Amino acid sequence: MDLIIGGAYQGKRELSKRKYGFSDADIYTCGEESGIVFGARCIDKIEEFTLKCVREGQDAVEIFKEHRGEWQDSVLICQDIFCGVVPLGADMRAWRETTGRLCAFLSGEAVNVFRVFCGLEQRLK
Repeated sequence: MDLIIGGAYQGKRELSKRKYGFSDADIYTCGEESGIVFGARCIDKIEEFTLKCVREGQDAVEIFKEHRGEWQDSVLICQDIFCGVVPLGADMRAWRETTGRLCAFLSGEAVNVFRVFCGLEQRLK
């Protein structure tokens, strides 16, 4: 599994297309309503999955652990929401914390971790 992180609109999805040859059809985009499909080749917007988990009282890290075999060959993309100004609302702080904990877990599991900033790729692992 490879993990790609970075801020909003920094080029994470474009990097996955260029680096791995994905088309739009290869990339599953998480949504608060749709949840997640662990078996997709590329899973984008992991942070939307963590928001769904926070709102439903579920542990995103444990869910990923339970489905480990399904995403081991995938590329995962997550927006960096765990830096910067701390949100005022308790639910948004929990979302930020959950996303940070999940990315810490995923980076430990990943073969490669890339950060994208201004369209530039930085290999972290």
